[in-house]
Amino acid sequence: MIICNGKIMTMNGPVIERGYIKTEGKTITGIGSMENLTSSSDTKLDVSGMLVMPGIIDAHSHIGITEEKKGVIGDDCNECTNPVTPSLRAIDAINPMDSAFHEAIAAGITGVLVGPGSANVIGGQFAFIKTHGRCIDDMIVKAPAAMKAALGENPKVCYGDQNKYPSTRMANAALLRNALKKAQLYNPDDGFDADMEAMLPVIRREIPLKVHAHRADDILTAIRIAKEFDINITLDHCTEGHLIVEHIKKSGFPAIVGTDLTSKNKIEVANMSFKTCGVLNAAGILTAITTDHPVALIQYLSLCAGLSVRAGLPMEDAFKSITINPAKICGVDMRVGSLEVGKDADIAIFDGNPMNTFTNTIYTIIDGKIVYSRDDK
Repeated sequence: MIICNGKIMTMNGPVIERGYIKTEGKTITGIGSMENLTSSSDTKLDVSGMLVMPGIIDAHSHIGITEEKKGVIGDDCNECTNPVTPSLRAIDAINPMDSAFHEAIAAGITGVLVGPGSANVIGGQFAFIKTHGRCIDDMIVKAPAAMKAALGENPKVCYGDQNKYPSTRMANAALLRNALKKAQLYNPDDGFDADMEAMLPVIRREIPLKVHAHRADDILTAIRIAKEFDINITLDHCTEGHLIVEHIKKSGFPAIVGTDLTSKNKIEVANMSFKTCGVLNAAGILTAITTDHPVALIQYLSLCAGLSVRAGLPMEDAFKSITINPAKICGVDMRVGSLEVGKDADIAIFDGNPMNTFTNTIYTIIDGKIVYSRDDK
């Protein structure tokens, strides 16, 4: 297939005002200006006047784990019986039949990092998956892609309300340190431990610890512990990050910001603002924007980016915050996040800027196949 005559935003170079993308199978095999396109018998998809960009990515989601319309029966997000559960795997709970996947595809979202919620200090393994498919094994790009951890209100409330440990921020940090130290000392020859086996990629810096942290002190605790154990982390939500921007910049860790499209229903999000991403980005911190679906619905990811632009994030960086930046943070940028020869043919095509509420998704392409067409909706 050749997608032709579109305005192409590659995310890795200048905008091609009138260009083409050639795909073969699941892969992009050519890209450039229309004037350089030689005649071909390939099927042509004419997208004149449309914006062509990489498929959109949400770097922090619970899609398919907290299912829409199914209440408690469809909620497998938090195992609230043990605060340290690293051996849990998102892929064993994601339901590709969740209707939210269709909403994501219809919004041009082609990739998501999905995993457990934040009730536990260590919650389990996230996976990066495509949004189209019926079998989760066929949708996986990287698993495990991150290990979930959480500081702040959620674990202390979850277990404090049960009169269990942890019920304070001190206990949250102590449990996290204890698990990391056990993983450092773990020797499988002394006996198999599924939780410690799951922690080894974190200790080896193969995947990051994905730390839920809203408040400034929790963000700083996450950084402190990461430095103590020499591990990689991502700062997820990072709600008060704009208040400690120099500390985050010095740490070198990326931030996944959001969601800001909700009420301030917890004390730790009192300083929530759409300006956070712009402030961090201006400081040179690698940032991505998330909906934290279903906290905010995943189809509003582009809207969140647009509201961040209104609050100060440059437009070009807003596009990157929902494409190449999350791909880098999730460790999958060798396959997705930009339009380049050799990468997966995951492409979103709009009749305008997707951050504009009046813009329509015209086509969503995943692995070289049109999986959504506005004409067929």
